[in-house]
Amino acid sequence: MAAARLTLRAGPLGHPWAHQKYLPARPKAAIATSRCLKRFQSHAAAVAEDDTQPIVDSTPPRQPVFAPLDTFSRRHIGPTHDSTQHMLKQLLPPVTSLDDFVSQVIPQTILSPKDLSIDGPLQVDESGATVGTGSEGFTESQLLERLKEIASGNTVMRSYIGCGYAGTRVPEVIKRNVLESPGWYTSYTPYQPEIAQGRLQSLLNFQTMVSDLTALPISNASVLDESTAAAEAMTMSANSLPASRQKVKDKTYLVSHLVHPQTIAVIKSRADGFGFKIQVGDILANNGGLVDEIGDRLIGVLAQYPDTEGGVEDFQSLSDKIHKAGATFSVATDLLALTVLKPPGEFGADIAFGNAQRFGVPFGYGGPHAAFFACSDKYKRKIPGRLVGVSKDRLGNPALRLALQTREQHIRREKATSNICTAQALLANMSAFYAIYHGPEGLKSIAENVVNAARVLQDGLWRLGYPTGDRGKDLNGRVLFDTVVVSVGKGNASSFVKRAARQHSINFRKIDADQVGITVDETVVRKDLDDILKVFSDFSRSSESVRSQDLASSLDVGPASSPPIPENFRRQSEFLTHPVFNSYHSETELLRYIHHLQSRDLSLTHSMIPLGSCTMKLNATSEMVPVSWPEFSSIHPFAPLDQAKGYKILIDELEADLAEITGFDAVSLQPNSGAQGEFAGLRLIRKYQELQPGKKRDICLIPVSAHGTNPASASMAGMRVVTIKCDAETGNLDMVDLQSKCEKYSEELGAIMITYPSTFGVFEPEVRQACDLVHQHGGQVYMDGANMNAQIGLCSPGAIGADVCHLNLHKTFCIPHGGGGPGVGPIGVKSHLAPLLPGHPLIPTGGSQATLPVSGAPWGSASILPISWAYIKMMGGRGLTHATKITLLNANYLLSRLSPHFPILYTNTSARCAHEFILDVRPFKQSAGIEAIDVAKRLQDYGFHAPTMSWPVTGTLMIEPTESENQAELDRFVDALVEIRREIKEVEDGVQPREGNLLKMAPHTQQDLLAEEWDRSYSRERAAYPLKWLREKKFWPSVTRLDDTYGDTNLFCTCTPVESIDGPNSTASTAS
Repeated sequence: MAAARLTLRAGPLGHPWAHQKYLPARPKAAIATSRCLKRFQSHAAAVAEDDTQPIVDSTPPRQPVFAPLDTFSRRHIGPTHDSTQHMLKQLLPPVTSLDDFVSQVIPQTILSPKDLSIDGPLQVDESGATVGTGSEGFTESQLLERLKEIASGNTVMRSYIGCGYAGTRVPEVIKRNVLESPGWYTSYTPYQPEIAQGRLQSLLNFQTMVSDLTALPISNASVLDESTAAAEAMTMSANSLPASRQKVKDKTYLVSHLVHPQTIAVIKSRADGFGFKIQVGDILANNGGLVDEIGDRLIGVLAQYPDTEGGVEDFQSLSDKIHKAGATFSVATDLLALTVLKPPGEFGADIAFGNAQRFGVPFGYGGPHAAFFACSDKYKRKIPGRLVGVSKDRLGNPALRLALQTREQHIRREKATSNICTAQALLANMSAFYAIYHGPEGLKSIAENVVNAARVLQDGLWRLGYPTGDRGKDLNGRVLFDTVVVSVGKGNASSFVKRAARQHSINFRKIDADQVGITVDETVVRKDLDDILKVFSDFSRSSESVRSQDLASSLDVGPASSPPIPENFRRQSEFLTHPVFNSYHSETELLRYIHHLQSRDLSLTHSMIPLGSCTMKLNATSEMVPVSWPEFSSIHPFAPLDQAKGYKILIDELEADLAEITGFDAVSLQPNSGAQGEFAGLRLIRKYQELQPGKKRDICLIPVSAHGTNPASASMAGMRVVTIKCDAETGNLDMVDLQSKCEKYSEELGAIMITYPSTFGVFEPEVRQACDLVHQHGGQVYMDGANMNAQIGLCSPGAIGADVCHLNLHKTFCIPHGGGGPGVGPIGVKSHLAPLLPGHPLIPTGGSQATLPVSGAPWGSASILPISWAYIKMMGGRGLTHATKITLLNANYLLSRLSPHFPILYTNTSARCAHEFILDVRPFKQSAGIEAIDVAKRLQDYGFHAPTMSWPVTGTLMIEPTESENQAELDRFVDALVEIRREIKEVEDGVQPREGNLLKMAPHTQQDLLAEEWDRSYSRERAAYPLKWLREKKFWPSVTRLDDTYGDTNLFCTCTPVESIDGPNSTASTAS
């Protein structure tokens, strides 16, 4: 063996396979893996027999004396040095070094020659002098110290700015056990419902809460923010027009001038791509005269209730007129207000939406927050986003699942009117628990306190001589909810707001040159009211003495007093009557309920989640800790910039680091999801092309393998989609078809959208040629950054040839998935597109020729940006690059171990994949009647979440392990799949039946296995414990396989009554 070892080390490329003619120094074209791997099987067996055979010295490098012991990258990256060497040895074919391996995965033409430059901690020499920053990342303790320094640059003031955001008290039991709990924030979107019943139940609670409060029967499981929800309402309204009006020219959406300004801006941004006109005006003037003026061109009407100035209006007559005109009436509203005010569903609204932020989610400098979206029953199959519905499992038990998934862009592609791919599940869960904790009476008490506080404040302002107007108030001129608009004198508003902040540390909103707005909330106490009144008293130099206590007494405002609200505005219907909202009002009760739901969900706290194209990596605690620091969580998104200097430093550094990583010149962090990033990037391309001379360039080329959001986003940006073929054998772009389409549409070509590595899990060798070809024909290159985890430090979109690329910070840069959100989708651009980066109507941001915003807040979901900033800073340039190499290694290690048992669909000429690969289980349908869904469900019995199912190739499984998983976990996953393959073989051989076998009956619950009668062809023990380690570490699905068809044909999307969905004989409840 010694001689053999010397021979292995003597190969010209550093590995024993360098002389093989079928393994060139670099890949030239991708080929089907099944052809490659067979050539290496015999050698693999020989290597496996001699596990002691060393390839390289496995001794890790020695650490210098006094080196920090809390370095981060070794905690983030799963495989140790020794494991890495062992895994390299197990590859088919094996290699001697990580760098040699990388050269077989990534084409040499795009490998980056330079190291990433990420600023690390300051370095000092022996004399103590600073000698610059190191290339290594911050340690965890250094990082938190640095972040505290940055956070100190933020000034937390009392903010009464309103404009869609209000202060709230986050119950500590919810903050600690949901927001800060990895059991909640590391789970994935509940596409595998049998192991997601906890968060599905919580999201159903959210839907029920929204449906009850809005008095509309259907609610989704949250959307991104209030402003994008308004845009969704507009496109849903357009999609609901009768066929006779779909093709009417100059279709117009009518928006009240009293809608929040950021919402109007986002609506205009979205309308542009669809060619809709936005008309902003007084929708109540002349008995809704604008509706008559627009006539058949009317798409729908949007009102704010209460409006941006706090007014509450009667919309019943307007609603009737809109419906008579055949259009849709949408209402942006406030959930807390709806506990005391008549809900939109009771005055004719078809759609109601808004921000659930004040239900227990802090300001967070703009997000993330859960927006809600509800509609009448006739629109239930058009509602955007995810919808949790009640179904039943194999045993007939009530069970929850995502309903009506054929509405999603994955299916509808360019025909979709929405590209929503994620939501705000974690924040929706927080808001649902907030409602459960307080219950209907508690929420109403909070709302009444808010109204009382606003009226005390208004009365005090009157006594100080300040007019507050009478529009949208009761007959006595009193406010009806939380906002008071005050006239402070002609042209005085700006100076007044600045003085209040400077001298009193209080933020108000400038409405216009003469008026300021004050929005009170549940955090306001007597001292706050006195302090606010003092600001106005000092400004007016009034001698009048006003005290909130005296004012409250004169208004008969007390703890048990309900503010009088006119009958035509007062809510009289019940809400939140289900037991779930009336059972958990002590911390003990709520704590147990939270953990009961959490126990039903599989997350990264249990096992790896190998979802292809989802990058379920570690969300480190040190990255998550700052999210709930008040310096980051308690700043209003429209606070003056000088109060957010810390945020400015962090945002600037994060943008610079992302630009360095991606090879771009500028970055915008505004998009609050990956799909929003796609839309934002394509809007920039569209605007850029409109500024160029010549024909209209609106053709967008998209490979047939693309993620469904790509064509949906292109259509939303106003582009026409033309598909590009992919080679059936290799999965690569069909360069002949691309050349043909570029030539055919040369004068109209706007862009191409490509994902790199491809959605088939391979670095396509001709990607640079594809970019050059599109550029030659006047197009721009949009790169989908969903697979950026395979590029960092080794290559970059900018260097490859992309003009714009969106990233998924919730994938590549460690923001957790949260069970279906939040996410952040920033875009990086080349210099010629930088002037067009999106701006904002209230806070200066974006490029010099900024386009309209795509999110309601200037920097989107700003409060979770510290997570990605911390990840990059702690990893450092070297750590980030090494993580990418390990990502590629982990995927190829799994591929090599699984290839003897399953066909692999695509690899390159070196038999390598990128960071993910496709397991082809389609042949088993014919040989055993087994399909991808059966393998997916059986994996649940082994304690694993399934890989991505039937995408990008129907009937297959796509596996992505990420760098955070160590070799032991990878081996455990392999053992599970290999055992499942044996189970399939038994069906193929006739040992087990084609129906009723282990896979077809999976998953198995405890209830299922404890049935008195057992007449199956396999034992209970084999169903529950197919491998020995499951006896010690077993995650139990809480329901058996769901009946998808039943759930869609019997749609029920709120908490069920106490009796079962099957009738009165059962007392089960899906809210239990």
